[in-house]
Amino acid sequence: MTGSTPQVTRPETVWPRGGGPSAGTGTGGLRERKKQRTRDALIRSALELFTAHGYDETTIDEIAEAVDVSQRTFFRYFASKEEVVFAVQEMVEARFIEELERRPATEAPLEALHSAVMTSWDDIGGAIQSVIPLELHMRTYRMIESTPALVAAHWRRYSDLEEQIARLIARREGLDVAADPRPRVVVAAFSGVMRVAGKVWGEGEDVSVESIREITEEYLAKIGPAVCGEWRGRGDG
Repeated sequence: MTGSTPQVTRPETVWPRGGGPSAGTGTGGLRERKKQRTRDALIRSALELFTAHGYDETTIDEIAEAVDVSQRTFFRYFASKEEVVFAVQEMVEARFIEELERRPATEAPLEALHSAVMTSWDDIGGAIQSVIPLELHMRTYRMIESTPALVAAHWRRYSDLEEQIARLIARREGLDVAADPRPRVVVAAFSGVMRVAGKVWGEGEDVSVESIREITEEYLAKIGPAVCGEWRGRGDG
């Protein structure tokens, strides 16, 4: 979660439409790896074209032509241009959800959210870079933020993701999310901080995973003091 983020991809569908990497050595494994390479190439080409020429100005035919495939092949992997824009972000979100589901039941909700996002960042950078350069990931984030149609899609996706996380937290705590507001409240606080951290990272010069990890850690650590602590000394009026 860096701020871009839904139609939410569930952990079991981290590799939508194209299938995930296969460790198999037979014909099936080779076929899946070829499909994955085609999907990754479509993502890279689409994002390069979107960030260079604009989302609205880029056609699906141009994306397919850049990878030397047909428009029909594009639609085997993605339903629309919007879906390809958020493909890498969906992978990041799915990795976070997987990690959150693994967190020990003894962790409080905010602690579990914090630990899940920091742990997922330990390996998600490599996963992103297996598809696109981090610099292109940042350019894509900026492009989304400056494209009205994608901003609307981003907020719709983020709303769906927040609801998924809130329901997961409620399940961990044995609560009914419809009757107890706390899961949605804690997720709203967490998500707000993540959006701010993503915005700060997106406006910076350092595109490294270390940078987003440090910013995320710094901002998440401020939730408690910002909510409960005193911001001014008693003598400041």
